[in-house]
Amino acid sequence: MDKKREPFISLGLYHALKWSVISPMFHTYFRGKIYGAENVPQSRSLVIVSNHASYFDPPIVSICVRRPVAYMAKEELFNIPILAQGIRLYGAYPVSRGNADRSAIRSALEYLNNGWAVGIFLPGTRTPDGRITDPKRGALLLAAKAKAQILPVSVWGTEEILQKGSSLPRSVPVTVRIGNLIDAPSSTNKGELEALTQKCARVINEMHDLGR
Repeated sequence: MDKKREPFISLGLYHALKWSVISPMFHTYFRGKIYGAENVPQSRSLVIVSNHASYFDPPIVSICVRRPVAYMAKEELFNIPILAQGIRLYGAYPVSRGNADRSAIRSALEYLNNGWAVGIFLPGTRTPDGRITDPKRGALLLAAKAKAQILPVSVWGTEEILQKGSSLPRSVPVTVRIGNLIDAPSSTNKGELEALTQKCARVINEMHDLGR
């Protein structure tokens, strides 16, 4: 990878976590399957949109697309000193949920301009069954501003990893399906963004319905 794209320490941390923890856990403990990995461009700026059912989704998506992905994280996490340092090095940036957080948008655009992929969960929050019923337009607005292509990704099975009242992850099968690239919106027109947002949600839900 181009060393100009990611800070050396962030890229080093990404690979260390990927190969020592995340990848072995995904492939063995979760018996992970990946479909469509050939659809992922490895060099251009890219907005990855996916469903969201578990805290495990960001690292799982990152290893499956085989390139570092920057994710928004709720700003409260950045008030925890050690955790804040770790997630910043791993490409996370803070967002104030419920507000039009311009600083988060600027951070995402900076990552995209530097060649990172940026991951955004289309529903904006976790859903109990992993399906998307109320997609948000923010990801497509970002793609329009950055003129970045969109990559739809479905994560299946992660809602079963953590059971209520337990902090230990369960060994459940997880499947990731990566769809075809979608061209960047031609404008920031709300009608166009909404239509493309609904298209992304439909594609992701259709992949999710394929199951294991």
